Amino acid sequence: MSRIFNFSAGPATLPESVLKQVQSELLDWRGAGMGVMEMSHRDKEFMSIASQCEADLREVLAVPANYKVLFMQGGATAQFGIVPQNLLRGKTSADFVLTGDWGKKAAKEITKFGKANIAASAEAEKFNHIPDRAGWKLDPNAAYVHITTNETIHGVQFREVPEVGAVPLVADASSDIACRPLDVSKFGLIYAGAQKNIGPAGLTLVIVRDDLIGQTLPGTFGIHDYKAVADNESMLNTPSTFSWYVCGLVFQWLKAEGGLSAVGARNERKAKALYDYIDSQDFYKNPVKKEDRSIMNVPFTLANAETNDAEFLKGAKAAGLNGLKGHRAVGGMRASIYNAMPEAGVAALIDYMKEFVRTRG
Repeated sequence: MSRIFNFSAGPATLPESVLKQVQSELLDWRGAGMGVMEMSHRDKEFMSIASQCEADLREVLAVPANYKVLFMQGGATAQFGIVPQNLLRGKTSADFVLTGDWGKKAAKEITKFGKANIAASAEAEKFNHIPDRAGWKLDPNAAYVHITTNETIHGVQFREVPEVGAVPLVADASSDIACRPLDVSKFGLIYAGAQKNIGPAGLTLVIVRDDLIGQTLPGTFGIHDYKAVADNESMLNTPSTFSWYVCGLVFQWLKAEGGLSAVGARNERKAKALYDYIDSQDFYKNPVKKEDRSIMNVPFTLANAETNDAEFLKGAKAAGLNGLKGHRAVGGMRASIYNAMPEAGVAALIDYMKEFVRTRG
């Protein structure tokens, strides 16, 4: 069997050692006589998996004790509506800092429950940077301030956690969760779909401060009530058991790799190597301001795109480099280099890019 280097933005590549462990336990999880996909979520076997997963996550991310960890469904897209249902708490608006399409979608969804105040936006510049903090028009009476820590489509990432005062900071961290150390205590709530950086599709991670839950809007479904989910240990209904299990293995892998400090340093090296090459010549270009470039998603364009893009993707696939086509909203190429992408994969991509320039440039 020959595995490719998968640069897809999500569902994305997973650590090979994790996949091998899943394979070895698929038919019989540690003597249970069945695989995790077949287990009742109420069985002691799965309860132990769920408990260990949360404990490892809390350790890896250094989650403070006064935060609930929830394992939900529906992806980050569902959280666009669930967050305001839980966090408006009698207020009528929330602030949004728009750095890409996913932030725009979150701001649109809140309008079903309240008002979206666009405190800052980089849309006029095609989302090629993070708006300068000094220019944000924040409302001190807002229920929360919402950011997208890493915009998957545009390749823009907050490199520091912005200060927003006493108003809770809410983050969609779907595409950079656990990519480096993060001070969770600076956030009121963090949510993330698992399928980009921590596991397979189907699971949504929510980390929320205790004092922000328990005041849902009238009409909120029980399954969307953070307090109800927390009180029932994320098992109000049948959860995404298999995804939960695999995420737990990824958290153990992160610990074995040296934790987020070591993983973050490796991610920085991968991104630097790719950006350094892109900046070293004129055939490829990255549109994002250097200080705001993502270490997870690297978009780039080719010279003479109308003649070169299709050939680039065809040759990349033949070379075992998959998932490089850019998002339909922006075109071009995009290399997603999440935690599980080895440095060898980035080196192989750079070698291919150099050869393509040699033959087509």
